[in-house]
Amino acid sequence: MRHGQGRQLVRAFALTLASALLWGVAHLATGRRFTGGVLATAYTVVFMGIGLCATRWRGHVAELAVQPDWLTLMMIGCLVLAVCWTLVIAVSWRLVRPEGLGAPSRILAVGAVTGLCLVIAAPFAFAAHNTLVARDTLTAIFGGHADKGDGRVLAGKKRLNVLLLGGDSGRNRFGVRTDSVTLASVDTRTGDTVLLGLPRNLEHVPMPQGPARQRFPDGFAGDGALTPGLLNEVYQYAEEHPEMVPGVPDGKRGPALIKQTVAGVLGLPVDYYVLADMKGFAQLVDAMGGVWLRIPEDITFGKYDEGRLAAGYRRLSGTEALWYGRSRTFSSDYVRMARQKCLLRAIARQADPGRVLTRFEQLAVAARHTIATDVPQKMLPSLLKLAGRVKDGGKITSLQFTPPLIDTSAPDWALIQRLSAQALASPSRKAADALHGTAEGSAAARKANVDDASSGGAAPSPADGAATSLDATCPS
Repeated sequence: MRHGQGRQLVRAFALTLASALLWGVAHLATGRRFTGGVLATAYTVVFMGIGLCATRWRGHVAELAVQPDWLTLMMIGCLVLAVCWTLVIAVSWRLVRPEGLGAPSRILAVGAVTGLCLVIAAPFAFAAHNTLVARDTLTAIFGGHADKGDGRVLAGKKRLNVLLLGGDSGRNRFGVRTDSVTLASVDTRTGDTVLLGLPRNLEHVPMPQGPARQRFPDGFAGDGALTPGLLNEVYQYAEEHPEMVPGVPDGKRGPALIKQTVAGVLGLPVDYYVLADMKGFAQLVDAMGGVWLRIPEDITFGKYDEGRLAAGYRRLSGTEALWYGRSRTFSSDYVRMARQKCLLRAIARQADPGRVLTRFEQLAVAARHTIATDVPQKMLPSLLKLAGRVKDGGKITSLQFTPPLIDTSAPDWALIQRLSAQALASPSRKAADALHGTAEGSAAARKANVDDASSGGAAPSPADGAATSLDATCPS
């Protein structure tokens, strides 16, 4: 290759690279002013639009990103932009390439330009792929339910009540036991959230009107002749007995009955449910890269002391996080309930956009294996706005209906409903006031140190039954 051709080749590469960074440079350099101006204008419009979407219109884009139809358009847009950009690079090179290059130089030049096209197109192809994965995931999780109204269900609605269930299925168990039952009641205006936790071992749970009440007029008894039926058995019992929820298809009977049952116990409507199955929970945490938690003291897990989670601030793998939330060896259901809420809080706080983006496909696959819900797709934009209020300034408090506040073998259902109503009226103070206002509650309040908490003393443990802030009760 002659020295003059070498300079021409370097100039051609420089103009092609410049055209990749700003469309139209090569066209303008070769006297094609109109085409160059059109390309430069299109480039500016595209990137101004991307900048506005990432800043000023970010909230609107997020709402569109939870709607499958819009995700399809976004995916097509990414692919079209990738094709257009590579065409601009290829045409730019064709305009400025030097004539009379030898075969080795031509091969090297074509390879370099092809590599540049791949570098430019790769991020758009990655974005298109993730968009497709997101669309399929949303459809898999939320697409099997009839949309209610136009999705603006929250308009004029003071509170949204979502039942959060932790399903304890596994290789050695038949069906799903809902060992974690929590109603999240969210103030749609402020984002303030109250978590009302019901123990898995509540006995004699009153059943809703209809076939369920007719079969169990004195409260749920299950199939056991020697042991009473527990709250965590209601879900699977409905799945195995279609007559309990007539007209409801297979796979939806459990959610239908548990929603009605919890609504009756708390005296509050249940709008939707979300079930996180423990068999996929570990996979979800691993997809996040683990979760950091402070463990105040060693936690033993397994029926026969199979392992131990050491105390300290450490990153838990999926399996370790699962044991953190499930273990009750040398402990109790109520301590486990408190740990589960702290675990969910840690996961929510550590799911930052960067981590979600880099592990998006793994998270999506894990979510499909882990999450079931009856939230319709059209509700997602409204729920996304509400989630933003919860994260940005909402106060999260927790009220656990556990001993000594509630005797799980003979629960005071009227007290549970009264405390629930008071907790929603004012998340922390009203629940404590309600405790003081009853004879049963007074004893529980003394044991739970609600007097001290109300007067500025140490906050009670969430396992004691008082409404407390998760920030105050979860080790940080």
